[in-house]
Amino acid sequence: MRKMARRDFIRAAACSTLALSTLRASAQATSPNHFDALSVEPGKMPRLFTGLCAYSYRQALLGGQMKLEDFIQRAVDLKVDGVDMTVYYLHSTDPAYLAHLRNVAYRAGMPLSGAACRAELVQANAAGRDAALADVKKWVDVADRLGASHLRIFGGIVPKGAAPGPVLDGVVEIFKAAADYSSQKGIVLGIENHSGVTQSADVCLDIMHRVNHPYAGINLDLTHFLPAETSYDQIAACLPYATNVHVRDKFDDNSPIDMDRVWRMFVAAGFKGYMSIEFSDATESAATGIPRLVTEVKALNKKYSSV
Repeated sequence: MRKMARRDFIRAAACSTLALSTLRASAQATSPNHFDALSVEPGKMPRLFTGLCAYSYRQALLGGQMKLEDFIQRAVDLKVDGVDMTVYYLHSTDPAYLAHLRNVAYRAGMPLSGAACRAELVQANAAGRDAALADVKKWVDVADRLGASHLRIFGGIVPKGAAPGPVLDGVVEIFKAAADYSSQKGIVLGIENHSGVTQSADVCLDIMHRVNHPYAGINLDLTHFLPAETSYDQIAACLPYATNVHVRDKFDDNSPIDMDRVWRMFVAAGFKGYMSIEFSDATESAATGIPRLVTEVKALNKKYSSV
């Protein structure tokens, strides 16, 4: 019995080794540059999904040529993995309407990767900070009703002449309180590296270290860091705190982004989540630019993701 068990074990082990070698060889032969998921520790394997932000269709949504229901169907047609519901284009925040949108997305088989609001945490006084916190809470409730587990917020513009220390103190205070509230609903808050106080990685990281909350992170936009020439280093520095990603293929100075280089950085960080396209190129129409960018992001995700 022992001899048979040992013989069976050796045979099974040999077969497993052969199968693993075959998988590696097959993956490398069919796609030489493909991310080799088998060589990465399981907990560090990236999972990259193609997302699409409603903001990409802002002109049609604001002009009345499209509603959010149409946007969801457009995302289905483009075969993306999820949609980011920019709340600027909601018809209302009435619970029945939000439930309707959630149902439309469910029936279309389209997950909601998140929602995005304009709430800004930079405020000049206590009254402003109270109002900002109330605003974030309002949109957390909206995201909850939509069925989104992530909400993008902004840092905000520093008032002229304001001391940066007190400004950041206020941002941290609001962010902590807002994350405490959103955690009760299972919603992560991502502060975007947008124009203003969060346009440098150093400030974003300082905020993250001080907030130190499991429901607080960075909604990492590839385009906005200043100075632009250090963008790749700043993206890499913020990756450990990235909760969601907004993707364009150009920096704010209109120089092209090396998308392959960026994706390799996300692989190295073991990022898991949505690479959500937020198209805003003034030199190209949404009709051609969005499908082009969707195709590029899908190809990169296929090349580098373990999914």
